Amino acid sequence: MKAEERRREILSRLGNTEPVTAGALSEKFGVSRQVIVQDIAILRARGYAVISTSRGYMIKSRSRAERVFKCRHSLDQLTDEGEIIVSLGGRVEDIFVNHRVYGRICASLGLSTMTDVEELHRSLVSGASKPLMSVTDGYHYHTVSADSEEILDCIGEKLRERGYLLEI
Repeated sequence: MKAEERRREILSRLGNTEPVTAGALSEKFGVSRQVIVQDIAILRARGYAVISTSRGYMIKSRSRAERVFKCRHSLDQLTDEGEIIVSLGGRVEDIFVNHRVYGRICASLGLSTMTDVEELHRSLVSGASKPLMSVTDGYHYHTVSADSEEILDCIGEKLRERGYLLEI
């Protein structure tokens, strides 16, 4: 398979709703993981909205409504925040903080199921790494996507009820 054909096939696979790991792609196409990483870089350079999540690569959907929510809560409340968002039909695209020294620090998340939220929580409480929000005393932002603005309104309302939402 030629490189261009492989890249077209990668785009096709990333168009699904679930992320795909570089390892799975390298196995599928019989190339190294590094070749896949280079293919992804080439696709991004060509303007494709390929994002990296903790669970693999995917193409960022542009047809959904998006909103940024400013939140603050403890690590113990992280699962509750995520469950609110995904149970109401939202997808947590990323988390970012505005650090006074380093500026904006962002990480893609791609959380769309309760299992995704639980896996993130488990990885953070394991102690291997601290959550990004810990560098700003719990203050952080999420880009959340949903099928409609009404769903985003409901998510914002529920986050506000729980005391997690701060006005931007």
